[in-house]
Amino acid sequence: MLAGVARGDHEAFEAVYDQLAGPVYGLVRKVLRDPAQSEEIAQEVLLEVWRTASRFDPDRGSAAAWVMTIAHRRAVDRVRSEAAAALREQKVLPGPVTGEDVAELVETALDRQRVRRCLGTLTTLQAESVKLAYYGGYTYAQVAELLGVALGTVKTRIRDGLIRMRDCMEVTW
Repeated sequence: MLAGVARGDHEAFEAVYDQLAGPVYGLVRKVLRDPAQSEEIAQEVLLEVWRTASRFDPDRGSAAAWVMTIAHRRAVDRVRSEAAAALREQKVLPGPVTGEDVAELVETALDRQRVRRCLGTLTTLQAESVKLAYYGGYTYAQVAELLGVALGTVKTRIRDGLIRMRDCMEVTW
């Protein structure tokens, strides 16, 4: 169907839209949580699919995975944009800084460094699966589809990756 969309076939786009509008909105909604913004991003994603369908390469994955990847990236970009805007506002209107604030910031930064370091100890496949599931907001089934592997394989990769991260971070769960 995307080949038809790439040629400007409106009926093919209608079929793609009918099939993927719901899943795209659902994924975006998981990331953004705001219904209005989710609708806006979902529409932008489907418009991008209309404009860029010729870039789809079936050798790299399924059409649904390609569209869902676009949706996820757009949603994450929106979250990052809002976070950056909030940070700019905080810099403009700084409040009084307490010792507790500084300690909390340092602790958070150290935790992030430990997580990044421990993610680096995972195999590429484990790290990719864990990142998609826990940072990307994808379900295990969606991760399996995006990576083109069986659901059981994804579950095993994530379980093994989380065990290795737990051991790396020296945390008992």
